[in-house]
Amino acid sequence: MAALLFAARGHGCDDRPAARHCQALRVSEAGAGVGEMLISARSLAEYRGMFDLTDAELLSGAVLDCPGGAASFAVEARALGAVVVSVDPAYAWPAPDLVRRARDDATRASRYSLDHPEHFVWTWFPTTGDHLRERTEACERFVNGLVGPPRSLNCSACLPHLPFADATFALVVSSHLLFVYADRLDVGFHVEAIGELARVSAGEVRLFPLVDPGAVTYPELDELRTILAAGGIDSEIRRVAYETVRGGNELLACRRKDQEQPLVVPQLEQT
Repeated sequence: MAALLFAARGHGCDDRPAARHCQALRVSEAGAGVGEMLISARSLAEYRGMFDLTDAELLSGAVLDCPGGAASFAVEARALGAVVVSVDPAYAWPAPDLVRRARDDATRASRYSLDHPEHFVWTWFPTTGDHLRERTEACERFVNGLVGPPRSLNCSACLPHLPFADATFALVVSSHLLFVYADRLDVGFHVEAIGELARVSAGEVRLFPLVDPGAVTYPELDELRTILAAGGIDSEIRRVAYETVRGGNELLACRRKDQEQPLVVPQLEQT
C-alpha cells in the first residue's frame, strides 16, 4: 500500500491542536438551517457525480479529499487502486466518538431533507428513504475502513493550513464546506482555504456545491473569484450531472495560473 510523505507545516496526522483550532467551525448552531456542521457520508458514486470524476483521473496520481468527513469515497477508490488521502479535523477524535457522530449525522442529514423537501431534487435519490439508506451504507463503509489499513491516509488537519508540500496531489476535491456554510465562514476564509488547496494541488481543485442546504447560491461568488484571480488562481463554473439540493448542480474548478503545464506529482513510497 502506498504511503504518502507528509511535509511538516505545523500540523500532523493526529494533530489535536489543529483540531481544537477548528472547533469554531463546528459548534455554531446558527445559519443555513442544518445546524451544526455535518460530518457527512457520501459514496464514490456521489463523488463521481459531484466532481465529474473519471477513472483516469482517480488513477493518474494522488487525490486529496478535504474535508473527508465520513465519506466512503476514499475506501472505495483505494479498493480500485487509487491513492486517496482524506483530511478532516474530526479524524483526531477517538474512533468510537467519530463513528457515533458519523452515524448520527447521516440520520440528521436525512431528517433535514425530509423536513425540507422543497430544497431538494429527488432524482439521484428517488425518495428520502433511499437517501438515508445510501448515506448510511456509505457511513458504514467508512467505519469499516477505520479498522484496517491504510489508516495513515486519514489525516487530522484543518483548512486553511494543510501538512503537505506544494503540488503533492494530482487532484484536490472539496465538498460541502466552502459555500455551504457561508453564514459562519467569511470570504476571507474562503480565499485562504482555496489558496491552500491550490497550493497542494499539481492540477485542479474542484469545489462542490455552490449552494447551501437551503438551495441559496453563495452570494459572494463573483467577489471571491475576482479576489482569487488577482491572487493568481483561475476559476470556472462547470455544470455536473449530480443534483440533490435544488440548483446544486455546479462545481467551481480552480487552478493556479502558473500551471501552464501539468506539474510532476511526487512519487509515493511503496510499503
